Amino acid sequence: MTTPSAPFAPEQQPAAPAKKGGAFLKKVGGFVVLLVVGLAVKLGIPYLTGDAPVHAKAGECVTVSGPENDPKADTADCSSGKPDLYKVVKVVDNTFDLNVCGDEHSALAQQWDADKFVLCLDEVAPKK
Repeated sequence: MTTPSAPFAPEQQPAAPAKKGGAFLKKVGGFVVLLVVGLAVKLGIPYLTGDAPVHAKAGECVTVSGPENDPKADTADCSSGKPDLYKVVKVVDNTFDLNVCGDEHSALAQQWDADKFVLCLDEVAPKK
């Protein structure tokens, strides 16, 4: 009896080596994504949740709420007649010195990262 011959099989070629550049690009891409997410969390979330301080300009109005040791300012329409409504008289950047506003104005110091400033405020009489 004869042994049947093996079926024809094409020669198998060695597998192509993995690209070294692909792994490097994945690492760099992962780092970039992580960096973007980190910046979004650091800079974006407080602004979206309303926890970022208001850097109003002179002539704009703000409402002030919260405890005295952690007040929150929000921009508002000057004609709204809301309680605790103040008009920003001037803004003094790069300081926490509440005395820069003098005795005739109220002062509110704010900080966001390295940005620090004082809002000098005049109370707007509420509408009756």
